Amino acid sequence: MTLFDNNRKNQLDEIAPLAARVRPKNFQEFIGHENVVGESSALRQTIKKGKIPSIILWGPPGTGKTTLANIIACEIDASFYKLNAIGSGVTEIREIISKAKTNLGMNNKRSIIFIDEIHRFNKSQQQEILSHIEDGTIILIGATTENPSFEIVSQLLSRLTVIVLKNLTPKDIKSIILASIQNKNGLGKQKITISDEGLKFLIQISSGDARVALNTLEITVNSFTQEQKNFPQTINQEMIQKCVQNTTIKYDKNGDQHYQIISAYIKSLRASDINASLYWLARMIYSGEDPIFIARRMVIFASEDIGLADSKALLIALGTMQSLELIGMPEGKYTLSHATIYLAKAPKNNSAKTSINSALEEVTFSNNQPVPLHLRNAVTNLDKSMGYGENYIYPHDQKNFTNKISNFPPNIKNKNFFSEKR
Repeated sequence: MTLFDNNRKNQLDEIAPLAARVRPKNFQEFIGHENVVGESSALRQTIKKGKIPSIILWGPPGTGKTTLANIIACEIDASFYKLNAIGSGVTEIREIISKAKTNLGMNNKRSIIFIDEIHRFNKSQQQEILSHIEDGTIILIGATTENPSFEIVSQLLSRLTVIVLKNLTPKDIKSIILASIQNKNGLGKQKITISDEGLKFLIQISSGDARVALNTLEITVNSFTQEQKNFPQTINQEMIQKCVQNTTIKYDKNGDQHYQIISAYIKSLRASDINASLYWLARMIYSGEDPIFIARRMVIFASEDIGLADSKALLIALGTMQSLELIGMPEGKYTLSHATIYLAKAPKNNSAKTSINSALEEVTFSNNQPVPLHLRNAVTNLDKSMGYGENYIYPHDQKNFTNKISNFPPNIKNKNFFSEKR
């Protein structure tokens, strides 16, 4: 370490964000995820033996993925190399792999490559490290907020152990906040305290994200701390509210949350739960979801789940899509709300869905059968001579003819469509 490196480190100890200054350095300081890293967990037992498989840490932001990777590297005394998938390419990967080979050959020391946001690695980047994981040259620890099944190539995923980290519990967040207030590298020197209502509010707006909780706390402290450094300062809810204009809703329009929330919305409509439907709609609107995407799902729902029970639902959904194209947002939220309430209240009938699915099953079962002669249209004399349209019974000419639309859902599988006269 040069003189400048040492000075930079000392400066970072002072100016780094609170979340970085109080980052746990070992499992004793690590808070949360007892089922994953607790004393008796499989991961801890493996680490105690000096071994660790290549893993994917999958969980929401602020749940300790990077911290856990650092702790694991320290516990097994491995060289630690960190990459961010956004700014790193194949060249950087090859350089690290070269260093890992040297570490293993000359120093008998293993190397961990930690790749943050590994879901953003393209296929060629993922395949570049594949063989080196397989032969043990490197240990890969990847961190992702997205479902690895969708984002990681199957060849790589089959060689990794996926560890799921859930949102931190309110109890965990409380412990992290209080620890940061007492930590001398955190706020310990400032003699900060926090009121009970302030603590509860901070836990609530963090939504299980430790980084959000600590960043919000630090902003509040920096905004309201007295000039006298030794004067005790109590942080309350009002102070925090003044520093937080809007709570952050975790949502990625191209990621897992996008599909999870629209799924919750549709299932709430299907259950005729108006309040739940409006809640999930509000989550999407607040997070900037494309309103046309929501309207398209409404159109599908109107036929799939409401169908013949209320055919006007399809017109409502289509009208919502057209109105959004005309007026846009934010006023479009009213038409989205209008349609959501209507669709949730409407009676449900999925016969449109089950009927076409049954028909498709029948097509698969019966294969490419010829159209019966009596159902064919006789356009030319040759057609007539071949019997096209012969013996066709025109329904409107029959007495007491009524349609049979009420006979839904139909059971048409294995039914012989090619012998009956129609």
